[in-house]
Amino acid sequence: MRTFSRRGMLGLGAGTAAAVGLAGCGTLKSSDGTDPAGGSGGGRSRGTEHPARPLGDGSTSFTGKQPYQPARPVPLEPGQTPPQFVVFSWDGAGEVGNGLFPRFLDLAKEHGAHMTFFLSGLYLLPESKKRLYDPPNNPRGASAIGYLTDGHIKSTLANVRRAWLEGHEIGTHFNGHFCSGRGTVGNWTPRQWRSEIDQAKSFVKQWRTHTGWHDLPSLPFDYDKELVGGRTPCLLGQNNLLPTARELGWRYDASSPGGRQMWPGKKSGIWDLPLQQIPFPGRRFEVLSMDYNMLANQSVNSTKAPAHNYPGWRRQSAQAYIQGFRRAYESNRAPFFIGNHFEQWNGGIYMDAVEEAFKHIAREKEKGADVRMVSFRQFVDWMDVQKPEVLAKLRTLEVGQRPAGGWKDFLGDVGATSGAPSATTGTRHAKGASNGTPKGTP
Repeated sequence: MRTFSRRGMLGLGAGTAAAVGLAGCGTLKSSDGTDPAGGSGGGRSRGTEHPARPLGDGSTSFTGKQPYQPARPVPLEPGQTPPQFVVFSWDGAGEVGNGLFPRFLDLAKEHGAHMTFFLSGLYLLPESKKRLYDPPNNPRGASAIGYLTDGHIKSTLANVRRAWLEGHEIGTHFNGHFCSGRGTVGNWTPRQWRSEIDQAKSFVKQWRTHTGWHDLPSLPFDYDKELVGGRTPCLLGQNNLLPTARELGWRYDASSPGGRQMWPGKKSGIWDLPLQQIPFPGRRFEVLSMDYNMLANQSVNSTKAPAHNYPGWRRQSAQAYIQGFRRAYESNRAPFFIGNHFEQWNGGIYMDAVEEAFKHIAREKEKGADVRMVSFRQFVDWMDVQKPEVLAKLRTLEVGQRPAGGWKDFLGDVGATSGAPSATTGTRHAKGASNGTPKGTP
């Protein structure tokens, strides 16, 4: 296990790179605060304006309904084609002066997209107060990702505040990011996960007390209500996290490693939304849908490989995302989940690749495709109103499998007969896809 500094690996949460499709919500530019092109069957509201009501020490506040949310989702009609959901998510969500957080907020705003930011709680705790953190099975104050400078904490606060006000979700990436050794998160008990979550929330809810900065605006949300899901460091420890997540009322978890491009189900009553194996152009195996896993297969975990490799690797990474999107959109319409970090690994090629894929998907939406670029929270809002028998039928479709007879026939009689009829046996798998040897665990 290689150790990275806080500036070298912000909130790294990639899983194993497996060797083996987002949704447009319109635009944020409407002058009247609504978006007639976005959401599920209607416009998107900016939300009702309320005076901020401070919570606790004023680090957070209640400001009313979150702005720029999609219209209330509705169940699919019989025979209706499912939308193509795509979720871009960011682990750590710290801004350390490289401008990546605002870069992707600007990109999302331009295309009316929403994303999920899994905030590491330690990114709001000054290093001078690090002994307030008591990580399970690790020394007090320890952290595998270090602590941010005061200036970077302020930048992170500003961008998290902006993200929520522009309709994005703030989840959690927990705190110390322990991925190896005796203290690894993979060995934590449900009670220890509860301690980690309580501390992550406290660092968000008490940043004013911990920093002494009372001249900065509060975060405009109640984190106790906002926090409904997360992604564990290195995709470890989900089994023992889930009982605690369920106890806390979480709605989803995005920590499963090595998922496939199929419609998701629940574990322990919580939506299980894994990163997915997607085509890796030029290779006979698939790769997990996260920037670090591209890197792990291209430069064997090195974040500063020789620069002559960068153009080809950038194209390969962008096409992996694009081909993953196309495979889902043209077949089973399984939601497409992508994970990223605000990092400049290998000259920033993975940020460029993610942006290229993002723009490609956004153009498909803007040309009229029913593509919805949403947060995880918005996606499970849609899932929660669908008929169970419809979701069961969708889950019969394999990776790259088109519905038998088209969507009108495939979903036209759902609920009229018992059980979920089998789907067509025809498939559209990525060329050369196979199960190979995993590599690239961060």
